[in-house]
Amino acid sequence: MTTSPFPPPGDKAALEHGPAITPRFDANGLVACVATHADTGEVLMLAWMNAEALKLTLETGEAHYFSRSRNALWKKGETSGQIQIVHELSIDCDQDAIWIKVSPQGDGGACHTGARSCFYRVYQDGRLVERS
Repeated sequence: MTTSPFPPPGDKAALEHGPAITPRFDANGLVACVATHADTGEVLMLAWMNAEALKLTLETGEAHYFSRSRNALWKKGETSGQIQIVHELSIDCDQDAIWIKVSPQGDGGACHTGARSCFYRVYQDGRLVERS
């Protein structure tokens, strides 16, 4: 097991109002991360970060995630060209969820299916329909 580069969460006041980033990773060592488009606010994807992915994201300014299906660190866009440049990173009140505002590079997509957003379908009339 690797040691986290982040200090452990402090008391409630430090967690909610302190200046230190002290992520509360789940039992699998992960925290949810929502990525939205920096210019439009569109939700692009939900992914997971482990301590290493979060550290690399903060250090490089490019989004890194942890793939649960591959059990591996993943730099977004490394093979697709859809690198995500991070403009802002926020963490929620109890530091167990992250929100990043990004500028997608390459073709501007975020989804492995080729769609601009992983949320490319809506539920209508009892079924999923792709957005037009």
